[in-house]
Amino acid sequence: MTLPRQRGLTEQAADAAIDSACRLLRLPSIRNEFCDIADRAIKDQMTYRGFLAELLMTECDDRSRRRSERRIKAAGFPLEKSLRAFDFDANPNIDAATIHTLASCEWIKKSQPLCLIGDSGTGKSHMLIALGTEAAMKGYRVRYTLATKLVNELVEAADEKQLNKTIARYGRVDLLCIDELGYMELDRRGAELLFQVLTEREEKNSVAIASNESFGGWTKTFTDPRLCAAIVDRLTFNGTIIETGTDSYRLASTRARAEEPAKAG
Repeated sequence: MTLPRQRGLTEQAADAAIDSACRLLRLPSIRNEFCDIADRAIKDQMTYRGFLAELLMTECDDRSRRRSERRIKAAGFPLEKSLRAFDFDANPNIDAATIHTLASCEWIKKSQPLCLIGDSGTGKSHMLIALGTEAAMKGYRVRYTLATKLVNELVEAADEKQLNKTIARYGRVDLLCIDELGYMELDRRGAELLFQVLTEREEKNSVAIASNESFGGWTKTFTDPRLCAAIVDRLTFNGTIIETGTDSYRLASTRARAEEPAKAG
């Protein structure tokens, strides 16, 4: 397709030509923002080069944002959680400096694991999702899943003779986030299938887990002691372990809000 070109276009004709060209070249951000950027360029007396740079940077920034949104959506997070929204003062067990260092994603670049261990309501899942979101925003492929959901999917894949394909799919992502590990006992088959996923990723891609059980209590989830030890080894080797404690900051926050009306009265 060739667009008609002529000199001395009216403003209306120029806008229509720009709209058509942006559609042809698939430049939606320039098409949507062109008029505002052009008006700003006139006001700020931009050079032609400066105006062109502003247009192109607008398109690049918007494409980067859309790619991040697609990666976050593909990760399958159940809720939107961010580090900015976490109240570090409410749980002093979680060191803000350590978390912000993890947010740089160097540990993912080095294919290292992360373990978040603590009772319910201490911020494990929030941290898991928030750090996974940071990774997706920085260009890493991320997948979030519940431990039981992952195991069920692996069992179904094995029954349908699709296990290798499923394990390979989980092996390809840069960061696999497994939540609620330790909440339910896994039978030997399920534990062995999970072990295969961890082995596939070992020292090649990162795994981050959240568990309400200390490692000593994992024998209730993985009833074979040797298998349990092997799984703990793969999830901790060269990794970071963060203990989020036992006091639920969610419960404390709820109680504090409930007490406010009484104090006001």
